[in-house]
Amino acid sequence: MLTIGRLASYAGVTIRAVRHYHQIGLLREPERDASGYRTYDAAAVVRLIRIRTLAEAGVPLARVRELLDADPETFAAATTEIDRQLRAQIRALQEHRRRIAQLGSGDSLALPEEVIDYLDRLRATGAPEAMIVAERDAWILIAARWPEAIPAFMAQKVAELADPKIVRLYQLIGRIAEDWEDEELLRETADLMSELFEQAAANGQLDWRDEHGPDAEFIRLMDAFADGAHPAVARLRELIAERGWTGWTRVEKREP
Repeated sequence: MLTIGRLASYAGVTIRAVRHYHQIGLLREPERDASGYRTYDAAAVVRLIRIRTLAEAGVPLARVRELLDADPETFAAATTEIDRQLRAQIRALQEHRRRIAQLGSGDSLALPEEVIDYLDRLRATGAPEAMIVAERDAWILIAARWPEAIPAFMAQKVAELADPKIVRLYQLIGRIAEDWEDEELLRETADLMSELFEQAAANGQLDWRDEHGPDAEFIRLMDAFADGAHPAVARLRELIAERGWTGWTRVEKREP
């Protein structure tokens, strides 16, 4: 007859595990002997070893009892089902590994491939990383709200990068990120933004954005996000308003 410590040692488990198996009903807890100790026989060792073997094989403890008491046919069917579940878990883990491997940088997190490609193109223009990060976070919000619209948005954004004025704007914004109290720089940027707004209005881009763009609630969210991203945004909004434009996420020509 064995003490709980010797039982655990024979079966290759911990005393804590034995007590846990008692609690969940996998292993019968014997009565105490005359000395007040619980002692175990060889049958308890065998059952405990079988419990340990099943658990180590990946069988959920909730199903161990079923297999311990099953006939051969039931046992075979149950292990086949458990094997199927384990293979599904393996596939899921492999997919997690694949996705983790793709996260080579923070840009890859929560963003579609089209946006990642656009951000890489934006980097190639010489845009500073601080501006890339702000742009990335804004697109995370947009992609979460309108995933189906991302391909069209990105096609337009990539096309815009072919415009030297757009590239110049990003370069100016990059400089503002480093020195946002340079009023001359801010005014130059506002002038260029106003010129680009006029160009977008003339070629119908502003109308397209109004038609396909976000609703009023999301616009307020994005405007608040922009205002909190950098203190220069508030001043730029004042300057473009002086030039006849209102808004930020959705820009509109102010009525005279």
